[in-house]
Formats: sequence, C-alpha cells, structure tokens
Amino acid sequence: MIETGKKIDTNFKLKVVQDGEEKEVSFSELLDRKTIVSVYMKNNTSSCDRQTLSLAENADWFDKKGFNVIAMSKDGCRSHKNYAKKQGINYTLASDPDYLFAEATDSIVDKQMFGKSFTAPSRSAFVIDSDGTILASVEKIDTKAHAEELKALIESL
Repeated sequence: MIETGKKIDTNFKLKVVQDGEEKEVSFSELLDRKTIVSVYMKNNTSSCDRQTLSLAENADWFDKKGFNVIAMSKDGCRSHKNYAKKQGINYTLASDPDYLFAEATDSIVDKQMFGKSFTAPSRSAFVIDSDGTILASVEKIDTKAHAEELKALIESL
C-alpha cells in the first residue's frame, strides 16, 4: 500500500456516475479538491452496502469539510446507476474493472474465496489531496462504521 505523503499517478481514465450521468474522465479531473476514495468489492452485497450507505448518510458532512467522495468498485456504470438510485447515493461512483486505481495506490492484494486464490484491490480508503498526494489511508475498512472512521481520520489531519 502506498505510503502517506507519496503522490500517485493520476493520469488514467475511469468511467464514473456523477449526478446520475455516466461519463469517462481522467482520475485527475475528479481531484478538484481533497477527495476520499473508498474501494469496495461489489454493488448489492451486504458488507459493501453498509460501507457505501455510511458514506451516503454522511456525504453532506464530508462536503462541508471540503472533501469529494468517490466509491470505487469493478462494477460497470449501468450497475452503478441502478445502485445509486436504489441506495440513495449522491456522490460519485467509479468503475475500475482493470484495477487502475489499485495499481496507482499499490493496493492489490491476494485474496481467497470459496477455496480459490486471486488478486484484487483491497477494501481500503484513501484521502487524497488535489495534486494526488496521499494524505491518509485506511488499510482495513470497518464496513459497519466506515464514515465514522473516515470522519475521525479527517479531523486528525
């Protein structure tokens, strides 16, 4: 995992859903102010739902503190649009099926599920400055209290 204080390469493109609209953007375009990127595995799964809903419930708090919120998974934008509508998510959902963000943050890990081994992005979160500098990170997210752990992290910056 990338260290606090290091800059990530922000020169890669992602498809995102913002304000109900699908678009392709350079990741650097999403960093128009300090940004929280929360990485989750899949839409419509219980722990991921808890993680993303906690952010939705606290999105105004993060906005007032001057932070964008992005939740990122490998799901496509069509799934993200439906998910945002269903869950009441009012922040950006990013589609990263090629794990470009995980590569930039060195957060691809070995995992096991149903006896199979594979590599995938870690369930983690990053606080990133507008120039791509990592201000803080959460290596293992508490899905039940994700927004609370991020709020405490932001208050400590």
